[in-house]
Parts: sequence; C-alpha cells; structure tokens
Amino acid sequence: MIRIRINDQEIEAVEGQTVLEAARQAGIYIPSLCYSPDLKPYGGCRMCVIEIDKMRGLPTACTTPITEGMVMRTETPALSDARKAILDLLLAEHPLDCVSCVKNERCELQDVARYLGISESRLPRNSRVQAIDDSNPFFTLDRNRCILCARCTRACDEITGNNAIEIVDRGYESRVGTVADRPLVETNCASCGECVAHCPVAAFIPKDYVKPEGPVSTICPYCGVGCSINLEISRGKIVGVSGDLNNPISNGRLCVKGRYGIKEFVHHPDRLTNPLIKRDGEFVESAWDEALEYACSKLYQYRPEEVAVIASAKATNEENYLIQKFARAVLKTNNVDHSARLCHAPTVTGLAAAFGSGAMTNSIGDLKESACFFILGANTSETHPIIGFDIKQAVKNGAKLVVANPVKIPLVRYADVYLQINPGSDVMLLSAMCKIINDEGLLDQEFIDQRTEEFDQFKKSLKKFDLEQAVAVTGVPLEDIRKAARLYASSKPASILYAMGVTQHRHGTDNVSAVANLAMLTGNLGKPGGGVNPLRGQNNVQGACDMGALPDVLPGYQKVSDDQVRARFESAWGVKLPPAPGLSLLEIIDAVDRKQIKALYVVGENLMLSDPDLNHLKKALMKLEFLVVQDIFMNETAELARVVLPSTTFAEKEGTFTNTERRVQRLRKAINPVGYSKPDWWITAQLGKRLCGKGFDFSNSTQIFEEIRSLTPSYAGITYERVQNNGMQWPCPSINHPGTPILHVEAFTRGKGVFKAVKYLPPAESPDTEYPFILTTGRSLYHFHTGTMTRRVRGLKQLQPMETLEIAATDAVGLEIEDNDLVNVSSRRGSVRARARISKRIKPGTIFMTFHFPETATNILTNAVRDPVAKIPELKVAAVKIEKV
Repeated sequence: MIRIRINDQEIEAVEGQTVLEAARQAGIYIPSLCYSPDLKPYGGCRMCVIEIDKMRGLPTACTTPITEGMVMRTETPALSDARKAILDLLLAEHPLDCVSCVKNERCELQDVARYLGISESRLPRNSRVQAIDDSNPFFTLDRNRCILCARCTRACDEITGNNAIEIVDRGYESRVGTVADRPLVETNCASCGECVAHCPVAAFIPKDYVKPEGPVSTICPYCGVGCSINLEISRGKIVGVSGDLNNPISNGRLCVKGRYGIKEFVHHPDRLTNPLIKRDGEFVESAWDEALEYACSKLYQYRPEEVAVIASAKATNEENYLIQKFARAVLKTNNVDHSARLCHAPTVTGLAAAFGSGAMTNSIGDLKESACFFILGANTSETHPIIGFDIKQAVKNGAKLVVANPVKIPLVRYADVYLQINPGSDVMLLSAMCKIINDEGLLDQEFIDQRTEEFDQFKKSLKKFDLEQAVAVTGVPLEDIRKAARLYASSKPASILYAMGVTQHRHGTDNVSAVANLAMLTGNLGKPGGGVNPLRGQNNVQGACDMGALPDVLPGYQKVSDDQVRARFESAWGVKLPPAPGLSLLEIIDAVDRKQIKALYVVGENLMLSDPDLNHLKKALMKLEFLVVQDIFMNETAELARVVLPSTTFAEKEGTFTNTERRVQRLRKAINPVGYSKPDWWITAQLGKRLCGKGFDFSNSTQIFEEIRSLTPSYAGITYERVQNNGMQWPCPSINHPGTPILHVEAFTRGKGVFKAVKYLPPAESPDTEYPFILTTGRSLYHFHTGTMTRRVRGLKQLQPMETLEIAATDAVGLEIEDNDLVNVSSRRGSVRARARISKRIKPGTIFMTFHFPETATNILTNAVRDPVAKIPELKVAAVKIEKV
C-alpha cells in the first residue's frame, strides 16, 4: 500500500494503480471520457488532467502511476478552465438533443458537462455532417456523436483482437473508420458489441434499445464458456443483455450470440406454450394433466429394455439429475445418454484412463499465464469467442501459438506455426511430435519419472514410428511438425486446447490419449497456464455428464456396475437399480431400428439435425411406438412425436450450469414462463410421481441440488449460497473446501498418469473415384448447434442466412463451379444442396460445411461409424461427391 494525498485528503492506494484508479477507489470524482477499467491507460481526452506537486504541466490522471507521498489536486481554477476548453470543442460538434437521445442520463459526456456546469458550447456550432454506418444488424455507428475517445477502437484491439475499426486520418478529419471505408458488415467485425459497450456517448448504439427497469444476473445459454450475463428487463420481457464485469471467466465480455442472440428467441412467437398430443396425425393442444397422464399411460406399458431416455446438454444440472434418476429409478433402465456422446465422449474415456478425470484440467482465467498454446481441432475464436479473446491478447503479449486444423481458422493469422492437417490424421501428427520431442531430448524426464507410468512401453512405440509416413498421412511438411514440437516442448508452461476436431472420429479415444501423452511427455500438467483443456460445446454438457446422464455411470462418474455405489443410491432413492450399463445414444437408435427400443423420451435435443446419417435415423424413429419430446420449440424431432411437452428457456427458471472449466454457476429466473410452459425439472418430476416413482416430490431446484450434493462427492461442498457470485469449480469435497481451479497439481486423480501407445487408424472413408472429396464439418460464429435458437434471431440470420459449401479454388475450377452456384453434395448415405463458396481456408480435396440449417441438413451426409470405446460417430470425415445443379 502507498500513502498519497489528493485535495488535502490522505488516502491509501495499491501500488501500481494510476491516480485516477486510486481517486475513484477513494470516492473522489475526476472527470474522464477515454478511461475504461478494462482498457489500457490512454490519456487521449485530456479531461482527467490534475496538478501534482513538484511536477510541471497538467498530467492526465489515467496515465500517471501513483508514488509514495505524492501530493495532487484535482479541482483548481486552472484545471476547470482546461477541462471547459476541451468540453467546448466537443460540444461545438456534438448534437445537443439529449432529451431524445437513447443515451440520455447514461451519457458520460452529459455527466462531465453537468459536473462542469456547461449546457452548451461557448464556441460557434459546427454544421459538419458525417456518414452514419447502419450496416450491422445489431448496432449503428453515428460518427456525428463521436468524441474520438478511442474506447471503441481500443476495445476492438485490446479485448477482441479483431481490429475491425480504428481512428483513421489526422487532425480535424480524424474519425472512426474501417479498412477502405467499407461498411462494418463487410469487414472482419464479429458483431460482439464491445464497441457499443465501451462507447461513452451515442456514437455506437444498439438498434432496438429499450430502457430497462433492472437487470437479473444469470448465465449465457450458448457455448461451454459459461459467461455471466445481465438480462435487462422491462415490463416482464428481456430488452437487452450486458456482460457481468465481476465474472472471473468473461469479465464483462460477450460474443455476438451472448449479447444479441437471446431476447428474440426467448420471446419468439414460435415458442411452445401448451402441451400437444398427436391425434389422427395432427397435433392438438391439451391441458397438462391430460398430456402427462397420456404420456405416463404409454410409458407404463414398456419393459425396461424397451425404453430409453435422451437428456439435454442445455438443461440445468438439477434437470439432468432428475432425468437420469427418472430413467433408472422409475423406468428401471440405464438406457440414458445425451449429446456428449456426439462431441466429447472420447474426452471422458481418454482423459479418465490417462489422468483419472475426463475434464478440463485448468481454468480459463489462467490461460493468460501460458507461454504457448497448441490449439488442435478447435476453432476457438468462433466457437468459444471469449477464450479466443484471451488467446489473441496472450499472443500479442508474447505467447506462442501453434494451430493444427484442416480449416484455416481465424486464429491462424496469429499463429507461429500452422499445421493444415488432413482430416482424421491427428494421431499421426501427435505421435510425430512426441517422437521428435523424445529424440531431441526435449521431454521432462523428472516429471515422467515422478508422476507417470508405462513410459518405457510408450517410448518403445516411438522408436518404431515413421516420420515420413506421418508426413504422407497428415499432409504437413516435416519441418513444420518439428517446429511445432520444439515450440510446444520448449515453452513452459504450454496449454493444449482441443474440441470436436479431435473427438469426432472413430479413433477419437486414441486421439485424446495421444493428446494426454504429449502433455505428460513435456510435464505440462498441474500448473497454471498448462494442462489439457477440452472445450465443451454446449452450455451444460459438462454438467449433464457430471449428473450421470450417461449409460454407464451415476452422478459423479460413479459406475452403475459397482455394487457399493449402486447400494448407496438405492438406499437414498428407495429403489432397486439395474446393474448393467445401458445403451449409448447411437446404440439406442440401432435398437430403435431393430424395434427393440419401442418408446423414447427426448429432452431438449433435436436428434434430426445433430446426429449422423439422418436418413437412417428418421427411418428408425418412425418405427417407434411412442415418442415424447420435451422442448422450447417445435423441431424436426418433435414433429415425429406423439406427445410434445413445452419447457421453459434458461431465462424462465432457476438452477445451475457447469461450464467447460468445471465451474458450477447460478442460473436465475428473470421472467415468467411463456404461456403454460414449465421448467424441465418440473415436467420430469411430474412424470416420475405419476408413474409412482419415489423421490420426485420437489418444489424447487434448491431441493434437487441438495440431493445432488449428498450423492455426488465432487459436488459435496458446493451449495447455492457458495456459488451465488462467481461459482465454484469441482472437485469440492467438503463445505470448507475452496474448489479446485487446477487438477492434478500434486498427483493425478488416479495416482500416476498413464502413457498409452496408440496406433494410427485411418478414417472409415477415404476419397475414391466415385466420392473424391472429404467433407469435414464445424460450427459458425453466428449460429449454434442445430440452430433452434439462433435461427430465430433476425440479425444472426442476416449475418449468415444459409448453409454454404466451402471449396478450394482449384477444385471449383475443375468442377466449373463459381461463387454462389447451387451444388448437390452426396455421400453414400444421402445428398443435400447448398450454395458454393470458393474459399482460401481449405486445401484441395476437402470441403467444409456446418450443420445449423434444416433445409441443408449436413448430417444426412455424415458417417455413423463409431469409436469402439467412446461410441462417438465419425462426424468429421465423410467421402462425398459434388455436382453443379
């Protein structure tokens, strides 16, 4: 602490603070327009000038660090004159329509003018009119209201790293501009709205602003990052979203979906508001009692081996807990699974085998301590944008970056090494890197000796490894592989981040094992800035796994086959539980196709867009005797159901989500349910009670969470009160435990980490004369998963209105295809149509598509062949042919 004196007031401040920060902390107001606590000191507006003893001139408080014994004044006639002169210049050009301005009473220029006692400029008014850019669907840039504080351009640089806008020209002609003065929508602007959030005036404004009555803090419903958001409410509706500055994950930052992709889908007229029962092929609205009784009367007819349940990675922990409890305790089946089977099932199997825990080892917040990032099979800046922000800023501050991906993702422009691997060649690449590290003595022998086992066997496998074969299989030059290996091994600590480009293969578990090998070989585990960090795709896919929405484990990954574990749950639930593991998601579909599974209960999952080989899936689902779907919208899966039960969105219920870094966070109800929709936990509990199930008499989510704590050791010390503000990371075994930001610090969860010798297994399909291209799939920045929510947001549809097929220029020439041509894409399983886009992001022989659009259901093409351990399908590689329509 440092003692300083401001305006004859002695205060204590933290060493390293600026004068402005110290003053504000002490409750002393110094006017400022260019300052923001999450941006670097700038000093451009000159409004925060101060006087300091023994210092000439008028320095800016926002750029001046405090020193011991510093004496300063913030209010003198000279300072007042200087500030008024600056304000005169600003007001001479600024519109003075404050009463009608959307920023009225929230405008920092207005605050400063009021503080200085000025209502209009003493200088002649300037009539210059500048261009307004309203090309973005969510916000407008009105340069006539700009005060050139540069907060928007600095946010675009220092927070997002996009640099879509900057101050262009000089002197009187200075303005916020873009490259070649293009409209914002034609630049690399990601529409995240950080410029809007940081603008102190009305230069950047949302297009449909409504003044809120107050905010409700909750958690974003999109990706697994788990950003904390404030839902701004007016007259019982969401009118806006802002970031929570106090959240340790997002620190107030949001992406385009989190900031602008929520209110429209929550209040969309397509929302399901009443239960529906299909009669004579048509859905008819019914009362809850009738729909629930009808569903229960049907489910009651089936034996345990004839029913299955699909849980939801978008539902809360409490809801997923009840769903799997309903399957096991009421329907007497372990045939329960959810969409983790399609994304990170190999993470659970591979990392659990190597480390003892199948979760992200580190925290998002400690990524800033990484000296090197190895991003493998992940498009982080588009699928997990807030983590992408962190990586870009870390690289700007000196961290190294290695990217391995078949698609040239946006982060490649920041990479030291880019490895454009062929889809499905991850094991080859990772094994080659391990061999190089081992052969060149770059391994961490001390870590290996003390913390791991089976290394000698793994080392022997590397001696037989052929680097030239790795080059041939991956399509990456050996020198680039060497450079990547050396960079990762020599930069400490180094962090591996991966996603579904690693897991969605028939050898997904081996891919994850190879990732674990690389991290253990270099000792990059159990320390800040290191680790193996799988990035979860949906908001609560981690929590759904934690809650036991899987066929072989109960909550907390406790095996259903373990007699002692099962006895504990049987005692708590008052029932007898089935001991044999159930069927996984695609095994359930296979059983449906064989008419072994006759009834299916699906919660919050649109199987008819997310699963592979959709034509086969639809034929199978049509064979069901009874299908009940529980969701917020009618979707392609619900269309096939006999009963549809309307659930609430995240904004209409209480509970918890667990994000990708194992952080359990509070979800809070912000508005009343739309129509007669009900929370998923209430619906499942009603089904349980009506089928005479024990232990479903809950009246709120808190009661459910208390039961979770009592049966899940990793959650035992977590309570609603303890996660009230910033959440807690499991494992948290007792009420006094602080939570666990980093796993495997002293020892691995299983004791010692295990190396595994892996062999390369090629994808199930390779290009041939009939199907000469490889299709690989991914996600878009502007849409999410099956698009159920984002395709109901007009602005997101404007930014990406339809599916496109990205194809390399040489391939397009060979097929006589031009940009925007309609093409037919076919695999051995079916065909779809899409508009072609000639792309520099992919290499010849590969095409890229997303799976967000039902009219171009890409998963008609994908392959259902699966990993024998994790049972995940090979969604990332399919052989296809392309024909111009």
